[in-house]
Amino acid sequence: MIKRNLTMLTDFYEFTMAHGYFEKNLSQRRAYFDMFFRRVPDGGGYAIMAGVEQLIDYLRNLHFTDEDIAYLRRCGCFSEDFLQYLREFTFACDVWAVPEGTPVFPGEPLLTVAGPMIQAQFVETMVLLTINHQTLIATKANRITRAAQGRTVLEFGSRRAQGYDGAVYGARASYIGGCHGTACVLADRDYGVPAGGTMAHSWVQMFDSEYEAFKAYADIYPDNCVFLVDTFNVLKSGVPNAIRVAKEMAAEKGIRPRGIRLDSGDIAYLSIEARKMLDQAGFSDMTIMASNSLDEYIVRDLLMQGAKVDSFGIGERMITSKSEPVFGGVYKLAAVEDSTGRIIPKIKVSENVEKITTPHFKQVYRLFDNRTGKALGDVITVHDETIDPAQPYTLFDPIHTWKQRVVTDYTVRPLRVPLFKNGRCVYQSPAIDQIRSYCAAEMDTLWEQVKRFENPQTYFVDLSKKLWDCKHDLLAACRI
Repeated sequence: MIKRNLTMLTDFYEFTMAHGYFEKNLSQRRAYFDMFFRRVPDGGGYAIMAGVEQLIDYLRNLHFTDEDIAYLRRCGCFSEDFLQYLREFTFACDVWAVPEGTPVFPGEPLLTVAGPMIQAQFVETMVLLTINHQTLIATKANRITRAAQGRTVLEFGSRRAQGYDGAVYGARASYIGGCHGTACVLADRDYGVPAGGTMAHSWVQMFDSEYEAFKAYADIYPDNCVFLVDTFNVLKSGVPNAIRVAKEMAAEKGIRPRGIRLDSGDIAYLSIEARKMLDQAGFSDMTIMASNSLDEYIVRDLLMQGAKVDSFGIGERMITSKSEPVFGGVYKLAAVEDSTGRIIPKIKVSENVEKITTPHFKQVYRLFDNRTGKALGDVITVHDETIDPAQPYTLFDPIHTWKQRVVTDYTVRPLRVPLFKNGRCVYQSPAIDQIRSYCAAEMDTLWEQVKRFENPQTYFVDLSKKLWDCKHDLLAACRI
């Protein structure tokens, strides 16, 4: 766990609302907030949940220091009683979340925070910041690694990331999404994401000749030798010099280099020609890596064009999700409790239909076909509902309710797990390799039609009849 107090990384209105709740004696009223998103970036069919471990770290270390209190006092808009409340602040909420690596879909409550109103409201900014960022990058990484069709994909984006946290957490998220490693050393040291790398163009330029640069590197790192062959001319200089040094290594030390890397030019053409040259020289085992502003579409097109690329280094277009760099998760009040502990559902109504929220304290279930092992769809229910797999279950579209499907011979799994109970962490985050393997296994439960890059099949996310009735009763009550 990385101990870092980020309590003050929040929006100022969280303090103004907290102060208002305190002054109006609402601070201890129990409230339920959901985090969810409305659409998948890049027009995709799914997203990959990530960032839970860092959110846990934040919540476990949530407290106000003397410096924090002094700053808030200087703002001049908060009472001393409220500042004393913050000084004695102890996180006391319950938190449930979808585990990292799980494919998730629009409208689902990925995370629910329930507890004293001030506390449940206050954590909004960090919930969104943490889950939005890593889920975005994990999703992009998964798309890119699927485009690579089993070839190795490495995250190379640190220098183009949005700040150092973006680099480290982006590397972590990309590994969850399917990347095999990263160039970011800190991500390896702190989170166990395998880091690696060889040479830059500057290494080649430092020597009197390209051959000498390759030879020097091979002398120092004979077991990890990948030559960067595009500093001057790939086919006339880079690949021939790589082959020359490779032959010398084989003759002198009995060691064969790992491969070459292409970082510019027509990757498809150059890789095909380089492959021919390496094979003719007796180095069919040397691999070819490609980098240079790649994304899932370019990777897919390169392979369609017959590129002889064995691995990809992906930088800016993954670490920033350049094609759509915002994951639009939101955090909305779903319910409150009255003085007797009765849960009162709350709804937000909007003229934009997609912004109407789903009320109540909820649970999410995923149904799996026992015959194929594939996911049939997800059902959002009221928290105390269960789904009995021994009975047929009717899935229905919550918008177009006449679209219905009765499923049988299925398995049901609750999608969320408890993270905190009364402010105490009750969840042990899995090792990063476990999360990555879990993500790959969960992706295999989705039909290929849902995973298409263009016009994916919409995955079923339905409401139970009880929850659908609750939502529509509240909507009817809001009519003016």
